[in-house]
Amino acid sequence: MKATQVSNENGAVKFSIEFTQEEFAEALNKAYLANRSKFSIDGFRKGKAPRKIIENYYGADVFYDEALNSLLDENYFKAIDELKLDVISQPVIDAPNVEKDKPVVITGTVQTFPEIEVKNYKGLEIEKFETKIGAKEVKAKLEEIQKSQARMETVEGRKSEMGDMVIIDFVGSVDGEEFAGGTAENFELTLGSGQFIPGFEDQLAGKDAGEDVDVVVTFPEDYHADELAGKEALFKCHIHEIKKEILPEIDDELASDVSEFETLADYKKQLKKDLQAEADARDEAFMKDRVLEKLYEENEIEAPKVMIENELDNMIYDMNQNLAAQGLTLQQYMEWMGKTIEQVKEEAKPEAEKRIRTRILLKNVIRLEGIECTDEEVNELMEEFGAQYGMTVDQVKQMAGEQTVAYFKEDAQTKKAIELLYETAKKDIVAVKDDAE
Repeated sequence: MKATQVSNENGAVKFSIEFTQEEFAEALNKAYLANRSKFSIDGFRKGKAPRKIIENYYGADVFYDEALNSLLDENYFKAIDELKLDVISQPVIDAPNVEKDKPVVITGTVQTFPEIEVKNYKGLEIEKFETKIGAKEVKAKLEEIQKSQARMETVEGRKSEMGDMVIIDFVGSVDGEEFAGGTAENFELTLGSGQFIPGFEDQLAGKDAGEDVDVVVTFPEDYHADELAGKEALFKCHIHEIKKEILPEIDDELASDVSEFETLADYKKQLKKDLQAEADARDEAFMKDRVLEKLYEENEIEAPKVMIENELDNMIYDMNQNLAAQGLTLQQYMEWMGKTIEQVKEEAKPEAEKRIRTRILLKNVIRLEGIECTDEEVNELMEEFGAQYGMTVDQVKQMAGEQTVAYFKEDAQTKKAIELLYETAKKDIVAVKDDAE
């Protein structure tokens, strides 16, 4: 196999893959062996006719398509790698002309990743954000931890209050007819949480355990279920139990329960350090996003249509995966939203275009700066990815073979490119959040 780049017109690369007579002959024989059972010829049991007989009966080119397709399938990616083409589209293959006693040449065209000159990518001007963690943030974090350690205690001798948890059964109906999703048993509802539609939780306050309550509410006009939107509903509720939240004291005992520190004072010092580190990471991530925004603003470029379409497909795939994790299908979501896939794609198109243009800019920064990454850096990213899904590096690599490694390599290079843009950016402190006391 010999690969050759024939031409390159605005990223549309024409290439050829040449195969020797011997390679084509071997592919023809494999095609014959794989397909001979499909042919029935008088005088031979099905699948037992010699190749020459089949070719004489059906034509010399009867196995050509199969042979050419197998040669292309086996050698296309090898040819692309050999030619060092960064392909963004499926190949458009020309009909090959097979001539006796001559090499077989397959030609095609692919769209490659755009190479552009990126303007003003160093010295981009951004705001520098610095968040200062003080006593206020530490107190808020302690209250969050305090709440996480709370216990629920059954209320005796009083009626329900906002903030209590009530354990209820309920049956909902509209015009005397029960509706789907309107019934539950032993449901835990915190009054005032806003979990149910407006007015529902208010009507369960001031009630006793064991009491039956008729709750009458009106569904909002924009409620997601059209058959319920704007309708008045009756929920027959039974309150089994009322519980209240008991918070522990914020003291040395709480500190020792949730950390390795024996005193609250020592724990607060560590919390402040941890919160400051988290704030610094958020500030840096925000500033890096601003650098990319500035890069985008400085360079108005066209994104190839095929890349935008691929990105939209990826976005729909991610949406489908996220919905599946919630027990929903994409079809159910579309019906609920009253939209088609085409409408969702159209709405997502500006974001897809922005993502692709940013990727084009960053990949060209990588090219212009000659940014490389080591195998160790690529493996580290694969380890991080694998850890999220319980996979080893080898299992991650098997997902898509060499293409998987190429994906993580680009990811590692992209991180370095963003770091370069960030480090060379001009930063002025214009927003300082200082809540220290």
